[in-house]
Amino acid sequence: MQLPRLSTQKKIAAVLSALDAKIDCNNRINAELEAMAKTLYDYWFVQFDFPDANGKPYKSSGGKMVYNPTLKREIPDGWGDRQLSQIANITMGTSPIGESLNDSGEGVIFFQGSTDFGWQFPTVRLYTTQPARMAKRGDILLSVRAPVGDLNIAHLDCCIGRGLAALNSKDGFDGFLFYVMQYFKTIFDRRNSEGTTFGSITKDDLHSLPLAYPTTDLLKKYDEVVSGYNQMIFTRSMENQQLTQLRDWLLPLLMNGQVTVA
Repeated sequence: MQLPRLSTQKKIAAVLSALDAKIDCNNRINAELEAMAKTLYDYWFVQFDFPDANGKPYKSSGGKMVYNPTLKREIPDGWGDRQLSQIANITMGTSPIGESLNDSGEGVIFFQGSTDFGWQFPTVRLYTTQPARMAKRGDILLSVRAPVGDLNIAHLDCCIGRGLAALNSKDGFDGFLFYVMQYFKTIFDRRNSEGTTFGSITKDDLHSLPLAYPTTDLLKKYDEVVSGYNQMIFTRSMENQQLTQLRDWLLPLLMNGQVTVA
């Protein structure tokens, strides 16, 4: 293929660089938003320094702590303990028959496992004409095979394979649930680093994961903040998908002269 003149190549590079710069900017903003939500979760629900009635950090300001025999540790007075299955609807994936899989767009989107994961939303590669287990748009997608604990969000209704589970909050606190799963991931990672390798996590193990469960008022406060962050992350992530498609569509057209840069 004959290359365009150098001046034209520079114009093409400028257009593509502008698209890449916007994608990079969106990614950096998203990373900051997620870090803020994660820090707030750790501060409120791990260190127990959520705002008390006077707006001061609860535990650091002498808030009452009560020993919980199930969790084998102290938690704030008024909190309870829950298993994951008590706060989340959990769907374990199962793979459809191989003959139903295709990359031509027939049927419904299919995600097999964490190999399909992106920064926060999976990449569509395969479809199935015989879906088995489904996840809804907005569900948390959890990798249940090594690497156990990796997370994405389903940005579309999809079929999930045996490498994934789909979760959503029974009480509508999906922002809280997402960072609960982020917290569990740190536990899985720590155990892996200590030599207790998780090749997979079973349905029973997943359902019985224990956690300290806050009061409804505190959950509402957290979700009010985090749902705003998550919406901004979703909007920028979808914009990045469109920008990436535009860049990949423009490149060959620009190089072969079908499209010119003014």
